[in-house]
Amino acid sequence: MNSNLTASGEYAALITDVLKREYSIPASAYDDSVKRGLRNADGSGVVAGVSKIGSVRGYYIEDGQRVPHEGKLFYRGYDVEDIVNAHRKADTFGYEEVAYLLLCGTLPTKEQEERFVSILSAAKALPDGFFENELMKRPSRNIMNALGRAVLSLYAYDDNPDDTSVGNVLRQSIELIARMPTIVAQTYAMKRHYYDGASLYIHNPKTELTLAENFLRLARRDKSYTDKEAKLLDQLMMLHAEHSGGNNSTFTCRVVTSTGADTYGAIASAISSLKGPLHGGANEAVMAMIGNILDNVKDPKDDEEVGAYLDKILDGQANDRSGKIYGLGHAVYTVSDPRAAILKERISEMAADRGYSEEYLIAEKVERLGIPKLMARKNMSMPIPANVDLYSGIVYKMLGIPQDLYTPLFVVSRISGWCAHRIEELITSGRIMRPAYRSAAKWQKYVPMEERK
Repeated sequence: MNSNLTASGEYAALITDVLKREYSIPASAYDDSVKRGLRNADGSGVVAGVSKIGSVRGYYIEDGQRVPHEGKLFYRGYDVEDIVNAHRKADTFGYEEVAYLLLCGTLPTKEQEERFVSILSAAKALPDGFFENELMKRPSRNIMNALGRAVLSLYAYDDNPDDTSVGNVLRQSIELIARMPTIVAQTYAMKRHYYDGASLYIHNPKTELTLAENFLRLARRDKSYTDKEAKLLDQLMMLHAEHSGGNNSTFTCRVVTSTGADTYGAIASAISSLKGPLHGGANEAVMAMIGNILDNVKDPKDDEEVGAYLDKILDGQANDRSGKIYGLGHAVYTVSDPRAAILKERISEMAADRGYSEEYLIAEKVERLGIPKLMARKNMSMPIPANVDLYSGIVYKMLGIPQDLYTPLFVVSRISGWCAHRIEELITSGRIMRPAYRSAAKWQKYVPMEERK
């Protein structure tokens, strides 16, 4: 091992206690005027801007108090449930329509959608040399890390990367949306080969396929998939495409955009934010928890036994010992998360046929039994819902998608929302985002080295 690295590690261990002392801030320093986590005292988010792209409704205000309400998610004013249900009824793919709606602000006519899809199709191919130089020669054991780096690398393949005019950013956005399924699939192929010792197989996208179809074709060794599988993934992509400007990754994109940074830097910053386990990685934690429950209860159908194990999880004695039941609660939704409700219905139709009835059974019990337990432990009066992560991981598992790709697939879906918010920030803001932090340090007089004790 490099002696400098060893020395720096030893030095860090030596001063850890000092750092904890010097960085700690007493709770008394945080009064009501300090919005920790950009949250108000009631847990709602601080209003930092105005947007026409997406909106989330989980409660309403009456006499200054939050009143629970069925969850609703709107894209440009359209209820996402209506969009998804319309495509389910017509048995059509819908993500491309959603991407157009988010980017352009209106539902496309047939001719507009055909034109948009043809432009997306033409943009699916990666730049010449990109795969060989950026993906194949620079594999990573973490797909999200590799995605952020890949997006930053696209800057070097763009003849006009720093132009922040609306037309140029729209062009960059369409290219990113079109290319992301390929980048994710090929990055995963490199990871499997170099870090997991698996055989290497690389497929190229087909221009005539939808983004959902292309992803399944690219990610699978035999390139095969069913229409039903592709449309299930398409529905999940629609549900993950946007979630207002307040979610962490979208807000990160808007913060970086406000500095005048290029598109690739802004989108890479959003990817880094989504990598965090408190944001995009929650669906992986849910599936690990469901697996842990199945490994440790004798009868998954027994409410009493499963409930007792959930108590152990809350006591920090089971699963990852964090004391958390993953997949429950949301920052905005109270009564329900509309995305979870849609996925739950779809999973209930398919789980038994695909051999995942036990996973669905446990998820349903986590929702039904876990919510009252969690509310009682935390003395909560405001209801909490099961969130989308409780069921999205089961969808991925039913599709045979490895856990390494759960959060990267979130990127494939959410990038259209990020790009729309970037354009809106460029058009409407005009100011760099710059919140304030109150100083908790006391003024001190500088002491020369020889006088220090």
